[in-house]
Amino acid sequence: MLSFKVFGILYEEMAAIVNKITTTVPQIATGVARFAQPKLSRFWYFARVELRPPMPGEFGAVQQGFQNLIKSVATQGWRNLTVKQLGLNTLVGIEVICWFYIGECIGKGSIVGYRPGRAPLPAPYKYFM
Repeated sequence: MLSFKVFGILYEEMAAIVNKITTTVPQIATGVARFAQPKLSRFWYFARVELRPPMPGEFGAVQQGFQNLIKSVATQGWRNLTVKQLGLNTLVGIEVICWFYIGECIGKGSIVGYRPGRAPLPAPYKYFM
């Protein structure tokens, strides 16, 4: 059986650890906030502009953009792109496809596949869900 003296030593050590944590966490949090503030303000500036839904007045520009896209495909305008432009367009296309697949996985609730009517899983797959 442990004596009260041992518990007193453990209590003092734990109190010292908690005291150290309570003094260092605010210092670290202040440093993190100071570091992140300019980056977050820049992010919010661009997020307000780029991530908002289109306004009704902008639908004409979207329609014009689709018409230009169809015309450039018909006239093989993609041949006039630089390698940098082609690479950026490819990356944007890959990003759109990846977001589509992520949305599909979220909608399915699983990475593996659909379960119509939430039918029971076959035995081998039961352990992976």
